[in-house]
This record gives sequence, C-alpha cells and structure tokens, in this order.
Amino acid sequence: MLIMRLLQTGSYCVHRGQISLLGDDVLNAREKQLRQWRGARVAMIFQEPMTALNPTRRIGLQMMDVIRHHQPISRREARAKAIALLEEMQIPDAVEVMSRYPFELSGGMRQRVMIALAFSCEPQLIIADEPTTALDVTVQLQVLRLLKHKARASGTAVLFISHDMAVVSQLCDSVYVMYAGSVIESGVTADVIHHPRHPYTIGLLQCAPEHGVPRQLLPAIPGTVPNLTHLPDGCAFRDRCYAAGAQCENVPALTACGDNNQRCACWYPQQEVISV
Repeated sequence: MLIMRLLQTGSYCVHRGQISLLGDDVLNAREKQLRQWRGARVAMIFQEPMTALNPTRRIGLQMMDVIRHHQPISRREARAKAIALLEEMQIPDAVEVMSRYPFELSGGMRQRVMIALAFSCEPQLIIADEPTTALDVTVQLQVLRLLKHKARASGTAVLFISHDMAVVSQLCDSVYVMYAGSVIESGVTADVIHHPRHPYTIGLLQCAPEHGVPRQLLPAIPGTVPNLTHLPDGCAFRDRCYAAGAQCENVPALTACGDNNQRCACWYPQQEVISV
C-alpha cells in the first residue's frame, strides 16, 4: 500500500529509508506523478477483490477507464483490449462479463478480473497481496497458474505477499521472510524453503498442515508478535526463539549464511532440512 502511496496521509510515519520505483522517489512524489505511475508502472492485486472493485460500476467500464487513463486509445479499442485480457484469464463469455457488476461474479472470477485489470496497462511491477487467501484450494491453484503464466509471458515482475510457504515455493524465484517489519532471511526460494537458517522461518515451515500428524496438534511458535510501536531491544524474535542466547540482546545484521547468496539475520543460524 505504501509503495503505491495508497495509505491516507498522516496514517503512517517514515523514520528512515526510502522507497524508489524505477529510480524515482515515491515518498516525495506529487499526486499527479503517482496517478501516472499507478497502473502504468506498478499495479496491485488486492486480497479481497469484492472490496477492491467498485460495486456500483460494471466490470467493463472499470477496466476501460483504467486502460484509457494510461493509453491514448479509443473507447472501442479499450473495450477490445479489456475483452482480450478477460479471455486470457480464461473467463468464459468475456463479453457478457463486461456488462456485469462485481457482485454477480464468484470470488474466483472477481480475482481473475483483478489480475486482468492489473496487467491491463502493462506495468513493470505488480504487487500481489495474498491474492488467493479468500479462494478455495482448487480455484486458488487455477488463479496462481494464470498469474504465473501471464507474468512470464509479459515480462512483468511480481512481488507476491503471502504467509503460505507452499504457494511461495511453487510461484516465486526468490523469497524474503519478514518478522516485525524487518527482513530476517532471504535467498533463492528452494534454499530458504528446504534449508532455512532463521528459527522463525523454520517455525513457519513446520506449522504447515502438510507436516502434521493425524490426531495431533500442529507445531506452533510460542508467544505473540511484539507490539510494532514498542519493539523490544535486540532481536525482535528472541522472546519466542528456542535458540536465543546472550548475543540476542543485540540486533543481528542480515549476513551471508549459505549458498546462492542466502542471508539470515540471526546470531545462531540453524541447520535444518525441510521438505515442502
């Protein structure tokens, strides 16, 4: 949300660092610039499409408005492009869907519309914020395959935000694991998934249902997430960590801890082999 400056002014505070989009400073950009960037440079697929789409406007009009805002084409050309995008998302009877309202479509169909909308202006980056959380497993797989295929075909980068490591393992080339607002592990997806070094990453993977034993509770990370406005001194994860030691009173840096540039912010990196 902050990358696209969609948060209301005054609802956030930046203490340090910057956000750069293709070399341009996002935090200091004017609203006119932001309107040009949204959709054309960076687009977003939201978690719940029912609240992201305008419930009072037909699907076709919403798509055509976005396309014509960024591209100097006629209404007829915009309509043809919108229909073609819906067809690419394997939406049956795309022409009919253009005349429907969001509430007339299923959750899976709405999310396909959102993906088509995100790709409509050929952005260089798409931010997908848990785009399949509200969908059942079968529809989720179909939507993810469409997203992956379209991204590869168009050369668009996708920043995929998810807590589902099984989905991440199938979709992403590299992964950044975050805890309490900071990156605590990063690397090639296969390395992080199968050879995690940070205790939080290990706990996250062990909580996956596929690792469960029938009639037994799934493993859980003890404790609770710290208050982000009053983070503890030192490592933010130390009060929940089974490997915590004296060094954890200091904040660890993100340093190399494995092959292929895998990095980990932990004083006591672990050696785990996990199958996902």
